[in-house]
Amino acid sequence: MSSKLPQRRSIRLANYDYSQIGLYFVTICCENRICRFGKIQNTDIVLNEAGRMINTEWNNLKKRFSNIELHNYIIMPNHFHGIIEITDVGIPLVGIRKTNGQPQGIAPTLGKILGAFKSITTVKYTHGVTQLGWEPYDQRIWQRNYYEHIIRDEKSHQNISDYITNNPYNWENDEYYI
Repeated sequence: MSSKLPQRRSIRLANYDYSQIGLYFVTICCENRICRFGKIQNTDIVLNEAGRMINTEWNNLKKRFSNIELHNYIIMPNHFHGIIEITDVGIPLVGIRKTNGQPQGIAPTLGKILGAFKSITTVKYTHGVTQLGWEPYDQRIWQRNYYEHIIRDEKSHQNISDYITNNPYNWENDEYYI
């Protein structure tokens, strides 16, 4: 007897190498869009302790992955938008490259980088729940997946940067607003 489980459809661009050099706009949502990271007050985001932890861990990604640069980002009450740049693929063309103690080899994909971010923040959030009285969660902090958009030109980069910057101003009209 053959029991076929339904296959999840990937939302990634088919045959695209997500470890290649480039700019990527990412959105990560809280499970069930529950507001966990703060609130919007007078069109400004006011982060709570969990939101400040998210901020710290996003900025710490650069220490974990030497081949990335972090650009404009915003932590919203129930989601996160950011621009991440993969700056090289991990294999020097000439000479020896400083490694910062990180093992060298195949460059991590965007998915691996975001998976690390989600994992680290989930562990730290769980600590906050058990030790600091943060709001408990059901099964997950983050939704299973993430949204990404490959930024292909300067105009797109500017439009997305503006969108990120203006996100708190547009909170009540945001698709993630609850």
